[in-house]
Amino acid sequence: MRTTPATPEVRVPRLVGLMAVDARETARARGLLLSAPDRQDLPLAVVDHVVRQYPQPGAEVPRESMVYVWFDLGPGDGGGGIREPRPPKRSGGGLRRELDEPGDPCTVGPGPS
Repeated sequence: MRTTPATPEVRVPRLVGLMAVDARETARARGLLLSAPDRQDLPLAVVDHVVRQYPQPGAEVPRESMVYVWFDLGPGDGGGGIREPRPPKRSGGGLRRELDEPGDPCTVGPGPS
């Protein structure tokens, strides 16, 4: 990684999509600090992917500013979601059988026996 010259302001790189280890190295090379509010073990994170960052890529910030990143925890790790079972909702589409009007002389079904 190349190191940027010592200027008072730097542009925030795009970190979304990078693995944690690459995001740390990219931020460090630009003279920025990295923080992850959802991960207390950021220095140990390696393969988790960045899914959101603040400030946005391209923003000019003072050197040694903090860039906040959030990670995709992967399947089975964290996440809220609905915990109670929910029955499937009825769809509004599809074919439906048209019911006969009550008392209609032309009813569909078994005839007289």
